[in-house]
Amino acid sequence: MSATIDTRHNAKVMNRFELTKLLVAKLTDEAVIGGIGNANFDLWAAGRRPENFYMLGSMGLAVPIALGVAIAQPHRTVIALEGDGSLLMQLGCLATVAARAPRNLVIVVWDNGIYQITGGQKTPAAAARTDLVAIARASGIVESHWAADEAEFEALAARALGAPGPWFIAARIDDKPAVTQTERDPVRIRDAFMRGIGSRS
Repeated sequence: MSATIDTRHNAKVMNRFELTKLLVAKLTDEAVIGGIGNANFDLWAAGRRPENFYMLGSMGLAVPIALGVAIAQPHRTVIALEGDGSLLMQLGCLATVAARAPRNLVIVVWDNGIYQITGGQKTPAAAARTDLVAIARASGIVESHWAADEAEFEALAARALGAPGPWFIAARIDDKPAVTQTERDPVRIRDAFMRGIGSRS
């Protein structure tokens, strides 16, 4: 029986909020879908934009929602910020993304191997050393990459914002809590986002 190999061993463990700030600093009119929990808490803290959608209580749906927006608005880059645990709940969405092949979709996955906001339980991926980038690539998303460090994350983000996708970028992150929490007003979040992307006046 062969040993399981963790192909993430060369990726530095980074801070999610610092990476989020690096990404947000590069944005203009891109739509960003922040997955539930810390992914959207950090997005909220990094700079509130009308093009940001902050998910509340819909685990695993950041990528499907981003895919829908990318299809509806093919001339706008759409970014999904998702945690590893949430992605595992909707892993089949990667095959759908590959099949639809939206050139304007970027998926960023924060991987710390735990369900952080529910108590730090290990994800199945952490237990089995599952490689999410390998899964994305095998699903048909050719531009699937681990960010080895902050400089590579910034370089990958810049490439993804300027070159056709879909893109899948994963970063190993620490378990530091978010610096704040998103305001809990789903109606206002929805309406502001719809106005931000021009689907409602």
